[in-house]
Amino acid sequence: MSAVATIHMPRSSNTRTAPATAGSQDGVIVRGRAARGVLAGLRILVGWTFLWPFLDKMFGLGFATKTEAAVIHGGSPTAGFLLHGTKGPFAHAFDGVAGAPWLDALFMLGLLGIGLAFLLGIGTRIAAVSCTAMMAFMYLVTLQPASNPITDDHWMIALAAVAVAVTGAGSYFGLGRRWQELALVRRFRWLV
Repeated sequence: MSAVATIHMPRSSNTRTAPATAGSQDGVIVRGRAARGVLAGLRILVGWTFLWPFLDKMFGLGFATKTEAAVIHGGSPTAGFLLHGTKGPFAHAFDGVAGAPWLDALFMLGLLGIGLAFLLGIGTRIAAVSCTAMMAFMYLVTLQPASNPITDDHWMIALAAVAVAVTGAGSYFGLGRRWQELALVRRFRWLV
């Protein structure tokens, strides 16, 4: 067994017709146990990166969110950050929606959905797009990062999410293979 990863992609430009095999997503096959393990680990880390703040903000576990500021106690997961935690040219662009119920609900749903999708290995394409959008917005309201004038961990998380989605990492130690066998997912491949 080689620790070297090989990624095989079919020659056909129409990957929708490529036969799905075990551990593949539309014909993408990652060979090598170590590579699949790393991708599964990356997927789980990205998932936990989103599920943890959902739990902390929902229940006020005392890490970033105090118990009295929890959503279940009427707290807003967006107000504090958007009003006081932003900087740069877009720092106050979102002041008008900070704490809005629709934004709080969308933010919490995003954290939960992205987190569960990556932890379970299902719906990773939608989760990767959602993750990238959320990271882009969070980057905009914190321009410029303190330690690097161009990049920060928002971009690394977004890229990790995309890597997980395009390599079919939900099939490695996740429910991705079973998810792909569902009739609805076979019909609408964007649900992979």
